[in-house]
Amino acid sequence: MLKEHPIDTVLLITDKNLATEFYQQKVGLDIVEEDEHRIVVASGPGRITLSLSTTGTSDTQTQASWRVKDIAEELQVLRQRGIHPEEYNDEFIQTKNGIADVGFAWAAWIVDPFQNVLGILQMK
Repeated sequence: MLKEHPIDTVLLITDKNLATEFYQQKVGLDIVEEDEHRIVVASGPGRITLSLSTTGTSDTQTQASWRVKDIAEELQVLRQRGIHPEEYNDEFIQTKNGIADVGFAWAAWIVDPFQNVLGILQMK
């Protein structure tokens, strides 16, 4: 049954060196596989496949999210590494210091160099 197995996320990238810099050096994920067309990084029991693309993503909504225990601590580490969460102030989402109350969780979003939107959630 599929529900018993981990699922991997696939994100589109246009530059492997830039992807390595962002995901390995800034986000802090380990590369577990790599070939000429992709980079695979580990995140907990899951993996993110960064697939080389000529066009990258055209989507602007969240493509993947981490569930964390302390969102403020995670954002502090990311800021120290040069990654700053998005700030929103519209009718749907309002952030303060990069964090929004979305009802069921505290949420933050970062955007990689390829415009993949990555969420960070601390469940309430």
